[in-house]
Amino acid sequence: MKKIIKTIALVVGAAILFGFAGCKKVEKTGDNSLADLKSRGKFILGLDASFPPMGYVNDANEIVGYDIDLAKEVAKRMGVDFVAQPIDWDAKEMELKTGKIDCIWNGFTMTEERKAALSFTDAYLNNEQVVVVRNDSGIKNLSDMKGKLVGVQSGSSAQEAVDGNASFSSSIGKIVFFKDNVVALNDLDIGGIDGVVMDSVVANYSIAQTGKPFTVLSEPLSKEEYGIGFRKEDVKLRDEVQKILKEMQADGTVTAIALKWFGTDLSVIGK
Repeated sequence: MKKIIKTIALVVGAAILFGFAGCKKVEKTGDNSLADLKSRGKFILGLDASFPPMGYVNDANEIVGYDIDLAKEVAKRMGVDFVAQPIDWDAKEMELKTGKIDCIWNGFTMTEERKAALSFTDAYLNNEQVVVVRNDSGIKNLSDMKGKLVGVQSGSSAQEAVDGNASFSSSIGKIVFFKDNVVALNDLDIGGIDGVVMDSVVANYSIAQTGKPFTVLSEPLSKEEYGIGFRKEDVKLRDEVQKILKEMQADGTVTAIALKWFGTDLSVIGK
């Protein structure tokens, strides 16, 4: 009997020790996001490649933009190669979750829902959701959009901005969804819709570059902040990117990139 009890005690003791060892192993292999990325030697950024000036394909078939320039410099300072990976914006969180990309960095608005699912850096740029209309539309303010057709990009925060403004959402006629803002603006140009809800940074840049007869209504639907989204568990990678961005702001690199794309420093990094 004593022998049996002794055997049971040894088995239980071994199980407990194994359990502790297992716990230590989990702790040891916790967040390796930064080390793994440096080991792979690539920083893969997921983006909607039709979102000027943040990230888009230019006439030379190159992916360029404000976010691209920032990310390239971050990758350089981490000692890894930079890869811009176009994705379906409507499936961006899934692309990140499955490991196809390391982050979502493309005028990515930080909403409460997204914050609950992802690990974000601090805000690096402020933004507003605004309505773009044709100059000859006679539309001067949000109330003039009553009964009108409104375009939004699928999977964008524009939809949340519309839903979050009760008086506006209840007054418009219908929401029309588009793959990207470029297509939505083209439909606006030919009169297929009456307005497009989109990011003010993108709207103003697009109007300045294309010269199309559009106007941004002065009354915004919502105010927002852009952040860089990582997997919830990739805290070390997020923190490293955040640290480098602050260094870039301090040494003037961010200001130079902002002046190139906006003509002024719109950055809120470290502010």
